[in-house]
Amino acid sequence: MKNAINWFEIPVNNYERAKKFYSEVMDVEIIDHHMDEKNIKYGVFPYDMENNGTGGAIMQMEGMKPSMDGSTLYLNGGDDLNVPLSRVEAAGGTVIMPKMDIKENGFIAQFTDTEGNRVALHSIA
Repeated sequence: MKNAINWFEIPVNNYERAKKFYSEVMDVEIIDHHMDEKNIKYGVFPYDMENNGTGGAIMQMEGMKPSMDGSTLYLNGGDDLNVPLSRVEAAGGTVIMPKMDIKENGFIAQFTDTEGNRVALHSIA
């Protein structure tokens, strides 16, 4: 096994609001891959598909509920997680744990998104 994680899905209540939030915070384009026949709104984060990179999506569908509880998803904070973290509140989220040094493993921070999910960032610097 190369990576413990293959794919992630972040549940959302309002797809367009969540897409705007993550696009602004992560400075990426979320690509729509809706499944209209199943009434699923689905947006994929950029990832290295050719090299089996870990990817993920935001997903609005019946039964998927945003939560502050449960597993913590760490998004790539880039070279310095202060950059995406500085965009969280302007995009409608809340920083709940500021940048924290975790020694040789880099830095982490946590925020809530516009949908009520607790999500984290990780970077080496």
